Amino acid sequence: MPPLYLIQQNTKIRIRNRRVMVEDENQDPPQMLVSMPLSQVEQVVIFGNVGLTTPAIHAFLEQNSEVVFLSIRGEYRGRLVGNITPHVPLRRQQYARLNDADFVLEMAKGFVRAKLSHQRTLLMRHARERKITEMDSILEQLGEALETVKHKTAVSSLLGVEGSATSAYFRGVRLLIGAEWHFEERNRRPPRDPVNVLLSFGYTLLAEAAASAVQTVGLDPYAGFLHEVAYNRPALGLDLMEEFRPVVDGVVLWCLNSGRLSPADFSPGPPDRPILLGGEGQKRFIQAYEQRMETKFTHPLRKMQYPLRLCLIEQARQIVQCIQSGNAEYIGMGFR
Repeated sequence: MPPLYLIQQNTKIRIRNRRVMVEDENQDPPQMLVSMPLSQVEQVVIFGNVGLTTPAIHAFLEQNSEVVFLSIRGEYRGRLVGNITPHVPLRRQQYARLNDADFVLEMAKGFVRAKLSHQRTLLMRHARERKITEMDSILEQLGEALETVKHKTAVSSLLGVEGSATSAYFRGVRLLIGAEWHFEERNRRPPRDPVNVLLSFGYTLLAEAAASAVQTVGLDPYAGFLHEVAYNRPALGLDLMEEFRPVVDGVVLWCLNSGRLSPADFSPGPPDRPILLGGEGQKRFIQAYEQRMETKFTHPLRKMQYPLRLCLIEQARQIVQCIQSGNAEYIGMGFR
């Protein structure tokens, strides 16, 4: 079920008769914006100044509905979660696998292989549609990187291959975007152009979905294989999201090239946030992102069609199977 996204500022979430009510407190009396059954709310994503009453907090905790807090511009701030899932044996296996260098390396290779494959597929599809011959050398580099992955013997060198290939990939993405967007390269902290603002925004939403999927199947989202384990960093959630990053990239390309967003949706900001996406632009981008997340794909292992959001959970279940079996053969979705 899609999250409940709350963007409008100075609103408050209340619970009345087992219904989630969102009210605009700028109005006198407050104006009702959202009313839906509590049972239909699995996750709430809050942007900026949105309040929760104490009964709302208790209700979300009681039914294990996550509340994710982002800044008004989409930077992650924290999350409210209920009880930790009681999967002690699984998590013990997960931690034990982290001490197996061969297992860690093979899992990391699977994540990188899936990501690079999906990046290459996205560029190939768009290059065919537009007959962009300049893309050939970039596609060749990504193909070579995919071959190189299987021969790597350390995660550090694997990350080097992934970084170089991703740099080439974004050179290809640049060929798909009009000059009016001023996109030259992938940059962040802070993003310095509208395209990078959208990429960072979309990756934030995706990271939360991936971390939630990992927790849903009982794994510790902070104990990953490709990404280094560090305090307060959902490393396994980031591992899982790698192959799905091109999904966000595709949403960004569609928004830019279809006219859903225009340069007028962005404005200059302060030095720490030089480019800002307006509220209406945020809403349209989230709608496009959610539309994509509801698109159905055939899962390679289950051989059944699932919405993309559920595919994240199925891929997290595959990680569970790898951990339990000791067979670190992670198979990507194989998007077409």
